[in-house]
Amino acid sequence: MGESHFFKNSKKIFLDMPGIILDCDLMRYRNSGLYHYCLNLGNYVNRHLKNHGKEEISFYVPPAEAGTFESNKNCIVERKWHHKLLKPFLWNCDIWHAPFQSGRIVPSVNSKTKVLLTIHDLNCLHEDTTAKQRRLSLEHTQKLIDRADALVCISHHCKKDVLGNLDTAGKPVYVIHNGTHHVSNPPATPIGYNPAKPFLFTMGYVNRKKNFHTLVPLLIKNDIELLVAGRLDEPDYISNMKKNAEQLGVGDRLKILGPVPEEDKAWYFKNCMAFSLPSLAEGFGAPVVEAMAFGKPIFLSSCTSLPEIGGDVAFYFKSFDSYHMQSVFETGMAEYQRNGLAQKIIQRGHQFSWEEKAAAYCKVYESLAR
Repeated sequence: MGESHFFKNSKKIFLDMPGIILDCDLMRYRNSGLYHYCLNLGNYVNRHLKNHGKEEISFYVPPAEAGTFESNKNCIVERKWHHKLLKPFLWNCDIWHAPFQSGRIVPSVNSKTKVLLTIHDLNCLHEDTTAKQRRLSLEHTQKLIDRADALVCISHHCKKDVLGNLDTAGKPVYVIHNGTHHVSNPPATPIGYNPAKPFLFTMGYVNRKKNFHTLVPLLIKNDIELLVAGRLDEPDYISNMKKNAEQLGVGDRLKILGPVPEEDKAWYFKNCMAFSLPSLAEGFGAPVVEAMAFGKPIFLSSCTSLPEIGGDVAFYFKSFDSYHMQSVFETGMAEYQRNGLAQKIIQRGHQFSWEEKAAAYCKVYESLAR
């Protein structure tokens, strides 16, 4: 296709597009919470808008995700050489939604396009990072805040961190929790690994921040397996976790699976004896809400946003001492059985509805359009 022909057709396409664009650049990382955040937010916002007879939003997507959304006609495929220079998709863009604090904002500072920035966390404050790493991370987020017209934080904990460490210059700061990612119907048996024993399930990027290694000692007194699903993010951390399991004599019952299909994830949620996320820092904790749909016992760290999400239906590790964690696990499992907490856990999960959260985002969009 010649350049002039491309521009001619591009103008027609872009002039017909809605005035709100969600930047889905980070959907290039398929095995990530941000992938599902963008996908669910976009689909549910457009369902909400369509149901109310309003113009739908558009999605700025990597080429591989051009057919991912329900309303694929609204996808603007990122083309680096063309979009970096001319940015024709911004000609009629009234609101640009930047969905992550470590990402980017495409409209220039002098653009008339308003910007909504979603901040998921300031985990650099809570992780084992150097002073320089914290400074650089906060400086980047501050630059995005300076360009933004309004902010959304995905938890009250995140909002507290933002207001306490960055300058929002009096801009509106909303809290909108993430919605529940609807997990696939579980198959009869998993496609991948099929546990040989009762098992504790956890998932997320396998790195130091997730703190998964603290769950390994639970295998000593309990004849169970530990299944860890998610992107293998830090090889050294994974290697050390395996060595620790071998030293404790439970190496054969630690199963680090890596990324798993949605169907297998659903099977593990449904069939696990409990779900745990002992993370040191979370902006929200999406797997926790996914686990709630299955009514299984939930064991979390008491760090950052996790108590806000788990509420009174989860059990909390207040330290990572192995004796304390074993005590919390034993007490929690007994209480779960004694008090029939499954339905209460499921009801807690219903508070995180994407239908409700999409409607809240639409109100923020409307406030920026005034």
